[in-house]
Amino acid sequence: MSQLKEALFRKIEEQRPRITRLLKDYGQVTLDHVSIGQAIGGVRGVKCLVTDISYLDPEEGVRFRGKTIRETFDALPKVPGSEYPYVEGFWYFLLTGEVPTLEQTLEVVSDFQSRRQVPHYVFDALRAMPRDLHPMAMLSAAIVVMQRESIFATRYNEGMGKGDFWDPMYEDSCNLLAKLPAIAAFIYRLKYKGDTPIPSDPTLDFGADFAHMMGIASPYDDVARMYFILHSDHESGNVSAHTTRLVASALADAYYSLSAGVNGLSGPLHGLANQEVLRWIQGKMEKLGGTLPTEEELERYLWDTLNSGQVIPGYGHAVLRRTDPRFTAQMEFCEKNLPDDDLYKLVKLIYKVAPKVLQAHGKARNPWPNVDAQSGVIQWHYGITQYDYYTVLFAVGRAIGVLANITWDRALGFPLERPKSITLDMMEKVAGIQ
Repeated sequence: MSQLKEALFRKIEEQRPRITRLLKDYGQVTLDHVSIGQAIGGVRGVKCLVTDISYLDPEEGVRFRGKTIRETFDALPKVPGSEYPYVEGFWYFLLTGEVPTLEQTLEVVSDFQSRRQVPHYVFDALRAMPRDLHPMAMLSAAIVVMQRESIFATRYNEGMGKGDFWDPMYEDSCNLLAKLPAIAAFIYRLKYKGDTPIPSDPTLDFGADFAHMMGIASPYDDVARMYFILHSDHESGNVSAHTTRLVASALADAYYSLSAGVNGLSGPLHGLANQEVLRWIQGKMEKLGGTLPTEEELERYLWDTLNSGQVIPGYGHAVLRRTDPRFTAQMEFCEKNLPDDDLYKLVKLIYKVAPKVLQAHGKARNPWPNVDAQSGVIQWHYGITQYDYYTVLFAVGRAIGVLANITWDRALGFPLERPKSITLDMMEKVAGIQ
């Protein structure tokens, strides 16, 4: 058994009694009260999901296992010659809550390399699809096609104890996560590079091998490591995370569950937002003949945007009430690697002007940028100019967090999710409406 799996099993044994005690002795303790507005308004803010993987603090942003983004990057072992950590070490950290040593990290690197081979029928299935199919549909289909590889499904059908459910879910999650970079890169090369896939390099880590298979030179390997970690998890209430866990709660395997989460991520109110931001930024540049605006010109443009009933893309967040630290982390990368990029310069200028305009406008609950305000610009700079593909990159990163979550859901025996619904008549009666 690997060091990661041993550490995970030890953590599971520590956590199970906590769940049992909470349910048995404190199950009736009230956590929250649901209002009619929350019931109709997407259950926003209702505390009814449990995860230790990440937490979204309104002021500090996402915390992975209690650590901020900066603390996470600083703590994890770095790839030699890089300022960014191994994605494999981050996987260890999300699963166990323990910062791995370099030796433990390299063991996961080696383990993932051994799981990396994608069944050929997956590539055959992708090639059989229409080339104008959205890449997110292709990714979702590729994942669910691989369901025949599920160890959990096989062992469940053979019969196993509930206490052992976590083990094959862990194996499925590792197998699936290790293969995702190759599938995502294949989709890119199939759709946009004339079906010229680049084979995986068995000597490379997760991020470097993805960059290699995309055919993009360094420092895009660092872009991949940073991007996948930043987009991995954002607590469990977002659509992709909740959908994955909801489907898994029915004891569906990791392949069915992640495919469903990818479908949720594809929506314009979730994963597609980054391409909308980039399109808007480029539209502004085109209106000015490709030149950077002055602060005064940009301020007028932003006011015109708001006064026409539109929003400023990439600004505002359902939970955060400050600049998204994921935005800040990407700015730091840009300052070092592409400070003279015109689109990045415009992102910086918008960051300087937009919050003041939004505060003066008075309707935005959060006038600060979120992660989408920046991420598309980086991908464009390194040659990924196909907007539709950006959400595939998001999906590869998001898989890290959601697969860690559903592994833990099986370990702790979380039940089928089944919230209760009520009718409008019932709500009107509660509200005292005749």
